[in-house]
Amino acid sequence: MIKSNIKIIAGKHRGKKLYMADKTTTRSSKNILKESVFNTLQFEVADSIWVEVFAGTGSIGLEALSRGAKGAYFLEQDEEAFRVLKKNITHCGEDDNAYPIFGDSFENIYDVIDMLKKNKQKAFFYFDPPFSIRDGYEDVYNKVIDTIARLPKNNVEKIIIEHQSSISFPDNIAKYTKLKTKKFGKSSVSYYA
Repeated sequence: MIKSNIKIIAGKHRGKKLYMADKTTTRSSKNILKESVFNTLQFEVADSIWVEVFAGTGSIGLEALSRGAKGAYFLEQDEEAFRVLKKNITHCGEDDNAYPIFGDSFENIYDVIDMLKKNKQKAFFYFDPPFSIRDGYEDVYNKVIDTIARLPKNNVEKIIIEHQSSISFPDNIAKYTKLKTKKFGKSSVSYYA
């Protein structure tokens, strides 16, 4: 577990460096990409709820909390990454507003949806799945699309997908329409509402 060059860009935790797990298990969002996401959504972040579906270090959810989001759910199935995620949450002093959930993201997302329904809340869903070039993840983007198609629109503010630039996501996923895609070298971000 090392302190990385991944840091919180803005807000109350600005400049805090996050811990990083072993590079083979997680791939943290580039600062330039993360900055673009939060510039795009800047006026929508305050008092929002976030669901970081493949959390890794938690850099997206923690950035949202730093900028005034009122809560964030972090889904992660890798044990080492989950330990680092919890350390980053404590390091940022967000234990009261962050909800780390260990296990398969594709299964646990439905528990989060149940909590959102119970609390009558909408959330920003951030999907950053392991790139499909990794062994065992060849169908990960199809699974992401299937999961998004099943998200209840009463609980969705927006959906953001970080993905390989070589993959293009459809213009529509069930009831959700693609607003735009921004490219950052090998990574791209697509927005749906």
